[in-house]
Amino acid sequence: MKMLGNFLWLIFGGLESALGYFSGALALCVTIVGIPFGLQIFKIGFLCLWPFGSKVTDDDSSSGCICIPMNIIWIIFGGLYAFLVHVLFGVVLAITLVGIPFAKQHFKMARLSLAPFGKKIELGI
Repeated sequence: MKMLGNFLWLIFGGLESALGYFSGALALCVTIVGIPFGLQIFKIGFLCLWPFGSKVTDDDSSSGCICIPMNIIWIIFGGLYAFLVHVLFGVVLAITLVGIPFAKQHFKMARLSLAPFGKKIELGI
């Protein structure tokens, strides 16, 4: 069932959103200052490629002294926008019975896109 969900996800917008996240991550990784943020965008992009069966968990360094300030900077410069977009798509998909599994994946991505520092993704491949 995960394979079918991931296949449908990729066809109906997952691949395009992952490519968007990857292009933004590459643009940030070109600059030295943007590398930590680019790596977090790569995390969200990988989750966009394979959301069904994947888990977002806290990393060992989630309570580190650098995670909180980096997440605050993240929220100010784009994380809030990504969070709101995923929540909006999740709510729209949750209206239909067929869209509920896809809405759950958008809510998972919304949680990650709000505060990605200190999180890790376990892909369920």
